Amino acid sequence: MAQILDGLKVSKDIKKEIKAEVEKIVAAGKRAPHLAAILVGENGASKAYVNSKVKDCKEVGFGSTLLRLPDTISEEELLNEIKKLNDDATLDGFIVQLPLPKGMNQEKIINAIDPTKDVDGFHPENFGRMALEMEAFLPATPYGIMTLLERYEIDTRGKHCVVIGRSRIVGRPMSILMSSKGNPGDATVTVVHSHTPNIEEFTRAADIIIVALGAPKYLKGDMIKDGAVIVDVGITRVEDDGEKGYHLEGDVDYESCEPKAGWITPVPGGVGPMTRAMLMKNTLLAYKRYNR
Repeated sequence: MAQILDGLKVSKDIKKEIKAEVEKIVAAGKRAPHLAAILVGENGASKAYVNSKVKDCKEVGFGSTLLRLPDTISEEELLNEIKKLNDDATLDGFIVQLPLPKGMNQEKIINAIDPTKDVDGFHPENFGRMALEMEAFLPATPYGIMTLLERYEIDTRGKHCVVIGRSRIVGRPMSILMSSKGNPGDATVTVVHSHTPNIEEFTRAADIIIVALGAPKYLKGDMIKDGAVIVDVGITRVEDDGEKGYHLEGDVDYESCEPKAGWITPVPGGVGPMTRAMLMKNTLLAYKRYNR
């Protein structure tokens, strides 16, 4: 039976640590760190996620600003709003909630964010610095996974890690971080994706599997070896006849994998809370690094 990598518990610990630091900053007569979010349009999942970030800011003592913009806004108007946030000296970091409405050039929008305020870690400059093992803002989800492995003292050195999925938000940065120097890190990493034949041949040989596909219950128990560390990044709303009308499912078939795994993240309560906590951590890092 697997031991649980409890992201909810670890994220609460991290938020308590951040809150204690913020209290010291404010007690010294300085302003609290300040995070802003831009939300374009009425995407339900995006609204819920941004609202949770505002709540997290309140919990740790940060200032927060939420800029709600209609999906009718032009790209140029959005770029102007980003410029204002870039130039605001009282603001340490901000995020532009993705996905953006159709017709907007996501690359152009991300590139417009000042890399020193890019607490989502999506700007090419931060991505490049991460790849070169230089100081950078790490994307929140991979940062959260690395922190979870570190706090549970999961030894990754020399282990075979299989990353399922190659997105720029999770899969690709995870492959870079897991192969970087240090522990967690120093792993031998294989990235598999939709064009990889016989994925189970790779997963059955893996000591650590990080699944970031967005395909509910993709990873089955017969695809893993005994004692493997399983990190489930997926979270999909699956419709049902219950009160809510849906339930959340990860990319891992928990019931069949949990008896075989050594460690496993639950969904919900695994990677999700860690992502939110690391956004707070990146904002505090921005505050301290650039001391606005």
